[in-house]
Amino acid sequence: MKTVLITGCSSGYGRASVDHFHARGWRVVATMRRPRSDLFPTAVHVLPLDVTDATSIDRALDAAGPIDVLVNNAGLGLFGAFEATPVATVREIFETNTFGTMAMCRAIVPRFRTRGSGVIVNVTSSATLAPFPLVAAYTASKAAIEGFTGSLALELAEFGVHAKLVEPGYCPDTRFAENGAARMQGLITEANAPFADKAFAGLAQVTATTRPDDVAEAVFAAANDASARLRFAAGADAQALAGER
Repeated sequence: MKTVLITGCSSGYGRASVDHFHARGWRVVATMRRPRSDLFPTAVHVLPLDVTDATSIDRALDAAGPIDVLVNNAGLGLFGAFEATPVATVREIFETNTFGTMAMCRAIVPRFRTRGSGVIVNVTSSATLAPFPLVAAYTASKAAIEGFTGSLALELAEFGVHAKLVEPGYCPDTRFAENGAARMQGLITEANAPFADKAFAGLAQVTATTRPDDVAEAVFAAANDASARLRFAAGADAQALAGER
């Protein structure tokens, strides 16, 4: 039985991915900052993990035991005008989305390299496939992981280890806005409001969107892919953007 460890499992893509792997017979280690075992079947192993804390990372990996796949899904959302976004908020986004993902990779790579196998799946965003308004800092944090993962994949191939990217599209069925509500307060100013209204109106008209299950399916496909393929677009909109690219 293969084992997958997934970060950021309290909702959205992470929670859907836990269910997807578990339903297919995998041993699943679901991690989150504040563990909630009631969210999952009893067979799912739930552990605390803060990807911005090196000690927390080491403890989670030790408690999980040998794993075959690491899914770096934990992330913070941010929507607002860049000029109104405090530098501290930008740093907060990068700490989780960028440096947190890198820290998880840094911790697992020696374990995978020693075994001569393993897969790292880094979840980014379709915002890296085409420009979107009012997500400049968020896009930057995810785009950094795109470049990072491409390079890492080349480094790890020598040792039989794979690194993959999953690029989800726009998904209205997650807690992206709810979880980041406090962080996004005041990021739409009076000067930016007219443009923001147009952007929100455009989102409301989007018909080809992404479901959490779409992302879970892409994550599972990436986890089981033994080829040199790097990118897996998740959702109809992301796939369309990837095709255009």
